[in-house]
Amino acid sequence: MLEKALQGVDLVVHTAGPFQRAEECTVLQAAISTKTAYIDVCDDTDYSWRAKSFHEQAKAAGIPAITTAGIYPGVSNVMAAELVRAVRSENGEPERLRFFYYTAGTGGAGPTILTTSFRLLGEDVIAYNKGEEIKLKPYSGAMTIDFGKGVRKKNVYLLNLPEVKSAFKILGVPTVSARFGTAPFFWNWGMQAFANLLPAEFLRDKVKVQKLYKSVDPLVRAIDGIAGERVSMRVDLDCSNGRNTIGLFTHKKLSVLVGFATAAFALAVLEGNTQPGVWFPEEPEGIAIEARKLLLERASQGTSNFVMNKPSWMVETDPKEVGLGIYV
Repeated sequence: MLEKALQGVDLVVHTAGPFQRAEECTVLQAAISTKTAYIDVCDDTDYSWRAKSFHEQAKAAGIPAITTAGIYPGVSNVMAAELVRAVRSENGEPERLRFFYYTAGTGGAGPTILTTSFRLLGEDVIAYNKGEEIKLKPYSGAMTIDFGKGVRKKNVYLLNLPEVKSAFKILGVPTVSARFGTAPFFWNWGMQAFANLLPAEFLRDKVKVQKLYKSVDPLVRAIDGIAGERVSMRVDLDCSNGRNTIGLFTHKKLSVLVGFATAAFALAVLEGNTQPGVWFPEEPEGIAIEARKLLLERASQGTSNFVMNKPSWMVETDPKEVGLGIYV
């Protein structure tokens, strides 16, 4: 049925749900068999690497495919790749890469982001420290991060996100982690409570999580109307030459931003900037290096704050004393 539906289609965009089993890549397989270009908006580590396992099949079929091609992961991966490339072009070497994300409420995504978040609370956080894989507790390791104008300082917490593993393996950065936070602040308390009190087996059960979501849905929708759906991504890179650089990306509506980001990836594929095979966004065969700038420009339409390759003090909201009473 899928193969028949894809006949004559130039590109298929697949939303891999939060409970999609890693072995289920039927849409990708159908795209390969019908020679249809493919991207997915996936935020599951296991699923993304299962998709990557079809690389040789897609390459043999001459089909370009990108997995995790949304906003985060997706645009955030491309931002990280560009930060790393800039540092290496100056003979530096990346040492630590950190992804920080903030979304007000559910970002207008409702059950999608909630069910994804609940599922992630049932997974150990995979991070990397000096080349070694480490496992950490979900929604632990709180940090206060300054997302700049319009968002300012927010608390963020560790989550198991796919860009951590792909950045470690593809970009070759030895220390990588990802953190996420939301608002109002008490939603973070609730997430910590779920992570600490509910068994992992419960959080991995689709039926039970859907029941949990339905029980809190009315409250979530009411608060979403007040919280809005502002989203911000900050990617920090620390380097061997002492240089610390960041990328920052802020938009007032996550629901709009996801559309721009996905469209940017789709256009990149259709314009021939992706080689045959299955790629992560940070791979140059997935999004050609010379096409990254245009992709970021397209994805950043309507942003209130978008900067790349800047020191953190240039975008943070609190002034820093640089000496002799001079503040920047």
